[in-house]
Amino acid sequence: MNDATTVQLPALILAAGRGERMRPLTDACPKPLLATRGKPLMQWTLEALLRAGVRRVAVNTAWLGPQIENAFGPEPLSHIALALQIQEHIELRFSSEGHDFGRALETAGGIARALPWLAPGAQEAFWAVAGDVFAPHFAFAARDAARFLASGRLAHLWLVPNPPHHPQGDFGIAVDGLATDGPGADGTCHTFSAMALYRRGLFAPPWCGIPPGNPQGIAAPLAPLLRRAISAGHVSAQLYPGPWTDVGTPERLASINAGA
Repeated sequence: MNDATTVQLPALILAAGRGERMRPLTDACPKPLLATRGKPLMQWTLEALLRAGVRRVAVNTAWLGPQIENAFGPEPLSHIALALQIQEHIELRFSSEGHDFGRALETAGGIARALPWLAPGAQEAFWAVAGDVFAPHFAFAARDAARFLASGRLAHLWLVPNPPHHPQGDFGIAVDGLATDGPGADGTCHTFSAMALYRRGLFAPPWCGIPPGNPQGIAAPLAPLLRRAISAGHVSAQLYPGPWTDVGTPERLASINAGA
């Protein structure tokens, strides 16, 4: 069994979206680079991953992708690592959907595109997190990664209390810790935080028909895959109690920067 104190998986930061609701802020700046408490929004997630011991990170890009790739290229990345006192080599790759296909491939399509590098083996797993969520204290804990690998499940989701803009929630949690496509044991649906662990098998038949690497550039959402796997009992979930914001509007960004 993997040592729960040392195992760590690669990660994918999803950063390809247009950010329509953030316009006009995102007309000239991709949402992951919007200034958030003194640093680019996505840098909070990248730093959390690096502090947790993750040393292989992929970032998918589309809208204004070159800006993201320049902002986190070798020299900026070395400065981030130095500030975190990290001496190990960090491998950061970009999956440039905008360059390759002229558009974003949505979440499932983007994950399938990056899959050969993220999880080359059939049983391998990885972290995935949206580049536009602000959860500065989320740990990306190696112990959670080891527990997920031992579970044999296809996904593990972190859910959060429903924010005002999404009161209906997404998924529930059963007594046994499995995710439910509807209210859980407490009678509540919680909101998916866009922070999760996934196994490569979730992106293969019968859950997903996109071939690894997504050579045709098929755009596909993630929710239908998750709902199928949840209904079959292959997905677990837990509540995340820490601060979390889906930075989807200028008002939410302003609230974070105001310290709220």
